[in-house]
Formats: sequence, structure tokens, C-alpha cells
Amino acid sequence: MARIICIDYGGKRTGLAVTDPMKLIATGLATIPSGELIPFLKNYFLKEPVEKILIGEPTNLDHSDTHATPLVKKVLLQLKKEFPQYPIETVDERYSSKMAKTAMLEMGMKKKQRREKENVDIIAATILLQEYLNTIV
Repeated sequence: MARIICIDYGGKRTGLAVTDPMKLIATGLATIPSGELIPFLKNYFLKEPVEKILIGEPTNLDHSDTHATPLVKKVLLQLKKEFPQYPIETVDERYSSKMAKTAMLEMGMKKKQRREKENVDIIAATILLQEYLNTIV
């Protein structure tokens, strides 16, 4: 069975999460430099069957664009060009970083670990993906 992969794209780093083959649970996959996203995905898709790509869409509370929206729109076009065989959906990423920070506190992560932005990115991607899974059940 194929997985769903979720991307929390940022200017410097990108958090990635995937589902299990049954599409029940989201798990953090990696945090990578954003410039390495396409090569990383090409390599990952050779190893694992994927049926869909999700990417977090940054918007303000009033649904207007944020400073990061143009970056995500640009990478969205790249993804569609590089991977036309996969359906690509955007998901609302408002509050994902805040929820990730809260989750890190609840997991008992040490202050030093919580300061590492890589942890926030991968947890945010996992939260986005798990919320998506919860809506399709």
C-alpha cells in the first residue's frame, strides 16, 4: 500500500512526514535544507510507494497570504512539474508551528531540544499530516 507524504516547507528548512502503509498514523520522516527537497523526494519515491503529496499552505487568520506563501507557491509549481504522476494537495498550516511547540512541551523535550528548529519543522509536518488523516477517516 502506498503512503502519503506531507511537506512543511520553509525558507531554510523543510519538515517531512509520512503515513504508514495503511494510512493510519503520521510519522516524522526528516528535516532537510529546503534546496534539497526535490532530490530528496526523487530518492524517497524510488524506495517507497507514495500515492499523494500534501504541502502546508501558509495563510493568516483572515486567509490572506503570509511572507512564506510565495515560497510555497513556487515550490508547489516545482513539485507539479517534477512529479506529475502524484496528486498534490495543499493543507492549512496555520498554527502548525505553535502546535508543534506545545507538543514538544507535552512530550517533555528538554529546552535545548525545543530550541532546535529542525524538531519544530518535523513535528509540524507530522501534525499537518495526522490532522489530514483525521479528516479522511
